[in-house]
Amino acid sequence: MAPNRKKKSPSQPVAAPQEAETLQLVALHVSPPPEAIVEPAPRWRDWINEMDERWANRCLPLLVANEAGWVLRTPYAFEAIWDGGAAAEAVDVVFDDASVPTPKPVESHFGYGILTWVVPYLFRTPPGWNLLARGPANWPKDGICALEGLVETDWSVATFTMNWKLTRPGHPVRFEAGEPYCMIVPQRRGNLELFRPVYRDFEREPEMRKGTKAWSESRHDAQVRKFLAAYSREYEGERSSWESHYFRGTAPDGTAAPAHQTHIRLAPFERETEATS
Repeated sequence: MAPNRKKKSPSQPVAAPQEAETLQLVALHVSPPPEAIVEPAPRWRDWINEMDERWANRCLPLLVANEAGWVLRTPYAFEAIWDGGAAAEAVDVVFDDASVPTPKPVESHFGYGILTWVVPYLFRTPPGWNLLARGPANWPKDGICALEGLVETDWSVATFTMNWKLTRPGHPVRFEAGEPYCMIVPQRRGNLELFRPVYRDFEREPEMRKGTKAWSESRHDAQVRKFLAAYSREYEGERSSWESHYFRGTAPDGTAAPAHQTHIRLAPFERETEATS
């Protein structure tokens, strides 16, 4: 007889496994400290909170991706516009504050409509760890696209820049003071190469197929009830309902996920003293 296993409560999802050791991410800088700060990425996005009922906040994968890294914030507000040319001078960057120090923290350095931020830190990761430098997750801006770079920050003694590509000539793009311009995400070098991707027919996974079918039917039924809510008082309470199994970390039959993560709570950068260095 199989042992009687209790289902875990959906209201108490199991935390994601943690590293046995504490890993250090160091941001080296010259004195005085830079004005650009580095901090855990925020969970919320203004464009989502402006939506009707903020419905996109029900997408847990999006929310967790929002906070999966640290962001650097630009200390000065500015506007950039590109005339479509290849020269560096084809991009005009105008700061709100005329007293912005030289060299400018943001400029056209590479040409071709590329806007470059000088990252005022030399990041150092543990041996075997890279640093992915990318745009803030799910933070769209009209007329410009963040470019990504993967840096071996466990040995490199060179700083890197953060670059965005302007995509619409003649379209002004504005960054406010304090707006994130770079998101850094540590990655263990070589982990991606460990994966061996395969295609597999669902017929070989009957239990998974059964669960997916139940989820699909549950989702369909929820959509039908929402549709009927517009025409029948009987279903009026279903107007704002939504399928929340994944958010709660449960299968349609109530079985809880073995490890479900609803937040990523990253440690903030702290000022290191000589006693702790």
